[in-house]
Amino acid sequence: MATQHSRSAARLMLAPAVVLLLGWMLVPLTMTLYFSFKKYLPLRGDTLSGGLDWVGFENYSRFIGSSAFWPSVQATLLIVGSVLVITVVLGILLAILLDQPMWGQGIVRILVISPFFVMPTVSALVWKNMFMDPVNGLLAHLFEFFGAEPVLWLSEASMESIILIVSWQWLPFATLILLTAIQSLDSEQLEASEIDGAPILKRFWYIVLPHLGRAITVVVLIQTIFLLSIFAEIFVTTGGAFGTKTLTYLIFQRVLESQNIGLGSAGGVYAIILANIVAIFLMRIVGKNLDK
Repeated sequence: MATQHSRSAARLMLAPAVVLLLGWMLVPLTMTLYFSFKKYLPLRGDTLSGGLDWVGFENYSRFIGSSAFWPSVQATLLIVGSVLVITVVLGILLAILLDQPMWGQGIVRILVISPFFVMPTVSALVWKNMFMDPVNGLLAHLFEFFGAEPVLWLSEASMESIILIVSWQWLPFATLILLTAIQSLDSEQLEASEIDGAPILKRFWYIVLPHLGRAITVVVLIQTIFLLSIFAEIFVTTGGAFGTKTLTYLIFQRVLESQNIGLGSAGGVYAIILANIVAIFLMRIVGKNLDK
Protein backbone atom coordinates (compact mmCIF):
# COMPACT_ATOMS: atom_id res chain seq x y z
CA MET A 1 0.00 0.00 0.00
CA ALA A 2 1.35 3.39 -0.97
CA THR A 3 2.42 5.64 1.89
CA GLN A 4 1.95 9.37 2.13
CA HIS A 5 5.63 9.86 1.38
CA SER A 6 5.53 7.76 -1.80
CA ARG A 7 2.38 9.56 -3.00
CA SER A 8 4.04 12.93 -2.42
CA ALA A 9 7.14 11.78 -4.29
CA ALA A 10 4.97 10.60 -7.21
CA ARG A 11 3.18 13.97 -7.38
CA LEU A 12 6.51 15.78 -7.30
CA MET A 13 7.88 13.73 -10.20
CA LEU A 14 4.71 14.22 -12.23
CA ALA A 15 4.52 17.95 -11.57
CA PRO A 16 6.94 19.08 -14.36
CA ALA A 17 5.06 17.07 -16.98
CA VAL A 18 1.69 18.36 -15.76
CA VAL A 19 2.89 21.98 -15.74
CA LEU A 20 4.37 21.59 -19.23
CA LEU A 21 1.17 20.00 -20.55
CA LEU A 22 -1.03 22.71 -19.02
CA GLY A 23 1.21 25.42 -20.43
CA TRP A 24 1.20 23.78 -23.85
CA MET A 25 -2.62 23.84 -23.86
CA LEU A 26 -3.47 27.00 -21.93
CA VAL A 27 -0.98 29.45 -23.44
CA PRO A 28 -2.22 29.09 -27.06
CA LEU A 29 -5.84 29.09 -25.86
CA THR A 30 -5.31 32.25 -23.82
CA MET A 31 -3.57 33.99 -26.73
CA THR A 32 -6.40 32.98 -29.08
CA LEU A 33 -9.01 34.43 -26.72
CA TYR A 34 -6.94 37.60 -26.28
CA PHE A 35 -6.41 38.21 -29.99
CA SER A 36 -10.06 37.46 -30.80
CA PHE A 37 -11.04 40.75 -29.15
CA LYS A 38 -8.32 42.69 -30.94
CA LYS A 39 -7.67 44.02 -34.42
CA TYR A 40 -4.22 42.57 -35.02
CA LEU A 41 -2.75 43.10 -38.47
CA PRO A 42 0.89 41.95 -38.37
CA LEU A 43 0.91 41.08 -42.07
CA ARG A 44 0.23 44.73 -42.85
CA GLY A 45 3.15 45.97 -40.82
CA ASP A 46 1.41 46.44 -37.46
CA THR A 47 3.42 45.50 -34.40
CA LEU A 48 2.38 44.13 -31.06
CA SER A 49 2.91 47.53 -29.45
CA GLY A 50 0.87 49.63 -31.84
CA GLY A 51 -1.35 47.27 -33.80
CA LEU A 52 -3.62 45.82 -31.13
CA ASP A 53 -6.81 47.87 -31.16
CA TRP A 54 -9.64 46.65 -28.93
CA VAL A 55 -12.70 45.80 -31.06
CA GLY A 56 -14.75 43.77 -28.59
CA PHE A 57 -17.02 41.22 -30.27
CA GLU A 58 -16.64 42.73 -33.74
CA ASN A 59 -14.47 39.85 -34.93
CA TYR A 60 -17.04 37.32 -33.69
CA SER A 61 -19.94 39.08 -35.40
CA ARG A 62 -17.97 39.45 -38.64
CA PHE A 63 -16.99 35.80 -38.69
CA ILE A 64 -20.40 34.35 -37.87
CA GLY A 65 -22.08 36.90 -40.14
CA SER A 66 -20.15 35.63 -43.13
CA SER A 67 -22.25 33.83 -45.72
CA ALA A 68 -19.70 31.01 -45.71
CA PHE A 69 -19.86 30.28 -41.96
CA TRP A 70 -22.86 27.94 -41.72
CA PRO A 71 -22.06 26.12 -45.00
CA SER A 72 -18.56 25.47 -43.62
CA VAL A 73 -20.04 24.06 -40.39
CA GLN A 74 -22.35 21.83 -42.43
CA ALA A 75 -19.47 20.67 -44.63
CA THR A 76 -17.38 19.89 -41.54
CA LEU A 77 -20.13 17.83 -39.92
CA LEU A 78 -20.89 16.07 -43.22
CA ILE A 79 -17.27 15.01 -43.68
CA VAL A 80 -16.95 13.91 -40.05
CA GLY A 81 -20.21 11.91 -40.08
CA SER A 82 -19.55 10.27 -43.45
CA VAL A 83 -15.99 9.27 -42.61
CA LEU A 84 -17.10 7.83 -39.27
CA VAL A 85 -19.79 5.69 -40.89
CA ILE A 86 -17.47 4.42 -43.63
CA THR A 87 -14.52 3.67 -41.35
CA VAL A 88 -16.60 1.95 -38.66
CA VAL A 89 -18.59 -0.24 -41.08
CA LEU A 90 -15.63 -1.18 -43.27
CA GLY A 91 -13.39 -1.40 -40.21
CA ILE A 92 -15.63 -4.05 -38.67
CA LEU A 93 -15.70 -6.06 -41.92
CA LEU A 94 -11.93 -5.81 -42.37
CA ALA A 95 -11.29 -6.70 -38.74
CA ILE A 96 -13.44 -9.84 -39.05
CA LEU A 97 -11.66 -10.75 -42.29
CA LEU A 98 -8.18 -10.19 -40.85
CA ASP A 99 -9.05 -12.29 -37.82
CA GLN A 100 -9.53 -15.35 -40.03
CA PRO A 101 -6.54 -17.66 -40.53
CA MET A 102 -4.93 -17.06 -43.90
CA TRP A 103 -1.59 -17.37 -45.65
CA GLY A 104 0.65 -14.36 -45.03
CA GLN A 105 -1.67 -12.98 -42.38
CA GLY A 106 1.00 -10.76 -40.82
CA ILE A 107 1.96 -9.19 -44.15
CA VAL A 108 -1.69 -8.57 -45.03
CA ARG A 109 -2.29 -6.83 -41.70
CA ILE A 110 0.73 -4.59 -42.20
CA LEU A 111 -0.45 -3.64 -45.71
CA VAL A 112 -3.94 -2.83 -44.44
CA ILE A 113 -2.67 -0.67 -41.58
CA SER A 114 0.12 1.10 -43.53
CA PRO A 115 -2.01 3.95 -45.03
CA PHE A 116 -2.47 5.35 -41.53
CA PHE A 117 1.24 6.22 -41.38
CA VAL A 118 1.19 8.23 -44.62
CA MET A 119 1.14 12.00 -44.13
CA PRO A 120 -2.24 13.60 -45.05
CA THR A 121 -0.58 15.89 -47.58
CA VAL A 122 1.17 12.99 -49.30
CA SER A 123 -1.93 10.81 -49.44
CA ALA A 124 -4.00 13.70 -50.84
CA LEU A 125 -1.39 14.31 -53.55
CA VAL A 126 -1.32 10.59 -54.42
CA TRP A 127 -5.11 10.44 -54.75
CA LYS A 128 -5.23 13.71 -56.70
CA ASN A 129 -2.53 12.88 -59.25
CA MET A 130 -2.46 9.08 -59.48
CA PHE A 131 -6.11 8.12 -59.01
CA MET A 132 -8.43 11.09 -59.59
CA ASP A 133 -6.68 12.88 -62.45
CA PRO A 134 -9.27 13.00 -65.28
CA VAL A 135 -6.62 12.36 -67.97
CA ASN A 136 -3.85 10.20 -66.56
CA GLY A 137 -5.41 8.88 -63.36
CA LEU A 138 -5.96 5.19 -62.77
CA LEU A 139 -9.69 5.72 -62.28
CA ALA A 140 -9.89 7.57 -65.61
CA HIS A 141 -8.22 4.65 -67.41
CA LEU A 142 -10.56 2.23 -65.62
CA PHE A 143 -13.63 4.18 -66.75
CA GLU A 144 -12.33 4.29 -70.32
CA PHE A 145 -11.71 0.53 -70.26
CA PHE A 146 -15.41 -0.03 -69.54
CA GLY A 147 -16.45 2.58 -72.11
CA ALA A 148 -17.52 5.27 -69.64
CA GLU A 149 -16.58 8.92 -69.54
CA PRO A 150 -13.92 9.84 -66.94
CA VAL A 151 -15.22 11.72 -63.90
CA LEU A 152 -13.86 15.11 -62.89
CA TRP A 153 -13.62 13.97 -59.29
CA LEU A 154 -12.41 17.17 -57.64
CA SER A 155 -15.06 19.34 -59.30
CA GLU A 156 -18.04 17.12 -60.11
CA ALA A 157 -17.76 14.93 -56.98
CA SER A 158 -15.59 17.10 -54.76
CA MET A 159 -17.19 16.29 -51.40
CA GLU A 160 -17.27 12.58 -52.18
CA SER A 161 -13.58 12.76 -53.16
CA ILE A 162 -12.61 14.39 -49.86
CA ILE A 163 -14.62 11.83 -47.90
CA LEU A 164 -12.97 8.99 -49.88
CA ILE A 165 -9.45 10.31 -49.29
CA VAL A 166 -9.96 10.91 -45.56
CA SER A 167 -11.72 7.56 -45.09
CA TRP A 168 -8.78 5.79 -46.76
CA GLN A 169 -6.46 7.45 -44.23
CA TRP A 170 -8.50 6.61 -41.12
CA LEU A 171 -9.79 3.15 -42.06
CA PRO A 172 -6.55 1.42 -40.87
CA PHE A 173 -6.88 3.05 -37.43
CA ALA A 174 -10.45 1.84 -37.02
CA THR A 175 -9.51 -1.62 -38.30
CA LEU A 176 -6.62 -1.93 -35.84
CA ILE A 177 -8.74 -0.99 -32.81
CA LEU A 178 -11.65 -3.22 -33.85
CA LEU A 179 -9.33 -6.14 -34.70
CA THR A 180 -7.86 -5.95 -31.22
CA ALA A 181 -11.36 -6.02 -29.75
CA ILE A 182 -12.41 -9.00 -31.87
CA GLN A 183 -9.33 -10.95 -30.82
CA SER A 184 -10.37 -10.50 -27.18
CA LEU A 185 -13.78 -12.06 -27.83
CA ASP A 186 -14.37 -15.35 -26.05
CA SER A 187 -14.40 -17.98 -28.80
CA GLU A 188 -16.43 -20.35 -26.61
CA GLN A 189 -19.49 -18.10 -26.97
CA LEU A 190 -19.30 -18.26 -30.75
CA GLU A 191 -18.72 -22.01 -30.70
CA ALA A 192 -21.67 -22.55 -28.37
CA SER A 193 -23.99 -20.43 -30.53
CA GLU A 194 -22.82 -22.28 -33.63
CA ILE A 195 -23.52 -25.64 -32.01
CA ASP A 196 -27.00 -24.36 -31.06
CA GLY A 197 -27.64 -23.64 -34.74
CA ALA A 198 -27.58 -19.82 -34.64
CA PRO A 199 -27.14 -18.28 -38.13
CA ILE A 200 -23.98 -16.31 -38.81
CA LEU A 201 -25.84 -12.99 -38.99
CA LYS A 202 -27.44 -13.56 -35.59
CA ARG A 203 -24.08 -14.53 -34.10
CA PHE A 204 -22.66 -11.29 -35.40
CA TRP A 205 -25.61 -9.16 -34.25
CA TYR A 206 -26.03 -10.59 -30.74
CA ILE A 207 -22.46 -11.58 -29.83
CA VAL A 208 -19.80 -9.86 -31.93
CA LEU A 209 -21.36 -6.42 -32.32
CA PRO A 210 -22.18 -5.90 -28.61
CA HIS A 211 -18.64 -6.95 -27.77
CA LEU A 212 -17.32 -4.28 -30.17
CA GLY A 213 -19.43 -1.53 -28.57
CA ARG A 214 -16.66 -0.02 -26.48
CA ALA A 215 -14.10 -0.23 -29.28
CA ILE A 216 -16.50 1.49 -31.68
CA THR A 217 -17.12 4.35 -29.25
CA VAL A 218 -13.37 4.82 -28.77
CA VAL A 219 -12.84 4.89 -32.55
CA VAL A 220 -15.65 7.41 -33.02
CA LEU A 221 -14.40 9.68 -30.24
CA ILE A 222 -10.73 9.74 -31.29
CA GLN A 223 -11.44 10.12 -34.99
CA THR A 224 -13.93 12.93 -34.41
CA ILE A 225 -11.37 14.96 -32.46
CA PHE A 226 -8.97 14.87 -35.41
CA LEU A 227 -11.54 15.06 -38.22
CA LEU A 228 -12.99 18.32 -36.92
CA SER A 229 -9.69 19.99 -37.78
CA ILE A 230 -9.27 18.52 -41.27
CA PHE A 231 -7.30 20.91 -43.48
CA ALA A 232 -4.41 19.42 -45.47
CA GLU A 233 -6.53 17.21 -47.72
CA ILE A 234 -8.76 20.12 -48.73
CA PHE A 235 -5.85 22.51 -49.21
CA VAL A 236 -4.05 20.09 -51.54
CA THR A 237 -7.06 18.95 -53.58
CA THR A 238 -9.98 21.39 -53.93
CA GLY A 239 -8.69 24.48 -52.16
CA GLY A 240 -12.01 24.82 -50.40
CA ALA A 241 -13.98 25.13 -53.66
CA PHE A 242 -17.10 23.21 -54.77
CA GLY A 243 -18.64 23.13 -51.30
CA THR A 244 -15.68 21.51 -49.50
CA LYS A 245 -14.76 24.51 -47.34
CA THR A 246 -14.69 23.32 -43.72
CA LEU A 247 -14.61 25.56 -40.67
CA THR A 248 -10.86 25.10 -40.30
CA TYR A 249 -10.25 26.02 -43.93
CA LEU A 250 -12.57 29.03 -43.61
CA ILE A 251 -10.48 30.33 -40.70
CA PHE A 252 -7.34 29.98 -42.80
CA GLN A 253 -8.98 31.73 -45.73
CA ARG A 254 -10.35 34.61 -43.67
CA VAL A 255 -6.95 35.29 -42.13
CA LEU A 256 -5.33 35.42 -45.58
CA GLU A 257 -8.05 37.66 -47.02
CA SER A 258 -8.28 40.15 -44.17
CA GLN A 259 -4.75 39.64 -42.84
CA ASN A 260 -6.39 40.04 -39.44
CA ILE A 261 -5.17 37.59 -36.82
CA GLY A 262 -7.99 38.71 -34.53
CA LEU A 263 -10.63 37.60 -37.03
CA GLY A 264 -8.96 34.21 -37.38
CA SER A 265 -8.75 33.89 -33.60
CA ALA A 266 -12.50 34.50 -33.32
CA GLY A 267 -13.02 31.73 -35.86
CA GLY A 268 -10.75 29.52 -33.77
CA VAL A 269 -12.96 30.12 -30.75
CA TYR A 270 -16.00 29.08 -32.77
CA ALA A 271 -14.12 25.93 -33.81
CA ILE A 272 -13.35 25.18 -30.16
CA ILE A 273 -17.01 25.63 -29.25
CA LEU A 274 -18.11 23.29 -32.06
CA ALA A 275 -15.51 20.69 -31.04
CA ASN A 276 -16.68 20.82 -27.41
CA ILE A 277 -20.33 20.44 -28.38
CA VAL A 278 -19.53 17.38 -30.48
CA ALA A 279 -17.18 16.01 -27.79
CA ILE A 280 -19.80 16.37 -25.04
CA PHE A 281 -22.36 14.61 -27.23
CA LEU A 282 -19.94 11.77 -27.98
CA MET A 283 -18.78 11.48 -24.37
CA ARG A 284 -22.36 10.89 -23.29
CA ILE A 285 -22.58 8.07 -25.82
CA VAL A 286 -19.22 6.66 -24.71
CA GLY A 287 -20.23 6.89 -21.06
CA LYS A 288 -23.43 4.96 -21.67
CA ASN A 289 -21.58 2.21 -23.52
CA LEU A 290 -18.85 1.95 -20.92
CA ASP A 291 -21.39 1.67 -18.12
CA LYS A 292 -23.03 -1.36 -19.70
